[in-house]
Amino acid sequence: MSGKAQAGTLPPLPSQPAGVPWPTSDWPGGELPGSVDRERLEAHLERGFRDFDETHAVVVVQGGRLLLERYGPEHGPDVTCQSWSKAKSLTHALVGIVVGDGRLDISDPAPVAEWRTPQDPRGAITTDQLLRMSSGLKFDEVYEVDKPSDTIEMMWGSGKDSVAHYAADQPLIHPPGTVFSYSSGTTNIICRILADMTGLRGEAFGGFMRERLFEPLGMKTPIPRFDPAGTFIGSSFCFTSARDFARFGLLYLRDGVWDGQRLLPQGWVDYARTPTFQQPGVTDGRYGAHWWLDLGGPGSFSANGHEGQFTVLVPDLDLIVVRHGRTSTDKKDAVKAWVGDLVSLFRT
Repeated sequence: MSGKAQAGTLPPLPSQPAGVPWPTSDWPGGELPGSVDRERLEAHLERGFRDFDETHAVVVVQGGRLLLERYGPEHGPDVTCQSWSKAKSLTHALVGIVVGDGRLDISDPAPVAEWRTPQDPRGAITTDQLLRMSSGLKFDEVYEVDKPSDTIEMMWGSGKDSVAHYAADQPLIHPPGTVFSYSSGTTNIICRILADMTGLRGEAFGGFMRERLFEPLGMKTPIPRFDPAGTFIGSSFCFTSARDFARFGLLYLRDGVWDGQRLLPQGWVDYARTPTFQQPGVTDGRYGAHWWLDLGGPGSFSANGHEGQFTVLVPDLDLIVVRHGRTSTDKKDAVKAWVGDLVSLFRT
């Protein structure tokens, strides 16, 4: 499953501690470890809610227990938050489910109608390369309205009726697998592949998401969005509470197993956190397969979203940190550093 990935040793994923119930109904509570400096933690949380425009939610889980949660105005445990690109990591899970069902082989050329013309070089792009943001397709991942942006054009402009077609119709500008280029269009192509493989679109696909992913975890709040063609806009839109994003994080921290039931194929989580090749000059950090790497220190992996949405998984600490808010682009690096520093407060 690794595609063109960099070899390395992945830290082991922790098991659910004996005697700790799974949070399918309610999160079991726990106390902060004695090693955590409470004054520093309180000061850090205060800064997090003060300095980054709007912070909507901070949730910390360790050892499968909910240790800490704080909410901003008009937010709380059951209030959904904007996912933005955290939905990409949900999409990774959905691909894993379809792979586990035997409906898709990610090493094969991706089944994309726009690329089936004989001699079309895009026909060589694999689903693995899509998951690793290494398709070679042109896509300008820009969020400023005054700049050329395929992201904005796809979701709110000429591409809004079929986000996957807009992305799949882009030209190839690099040989597949040779250049890392983060692209929301890539994810929406994947989501249409999932619709094709399952034969489900729109709310019917939403039912598949609930039955196979959300309900087994006890996630009651997710609200996925679909385009008029019925494709899940998995690049950007699955409104979910912070607690439920922590449940999703726990699934990955437990290697795709939930309360004795394997929901994701063996090795699928390791695939997510195996580094993808990146050419020199990439500045956004290391990437796996629809998951980012290292935000919480070496060996960690995270679902990241625009405006400061994060679910960070730290295997060596058995720790999950969820942060949601609305933070301006000029503070992007500062809020990422704040999340990383929050993780460091749990290291002895």
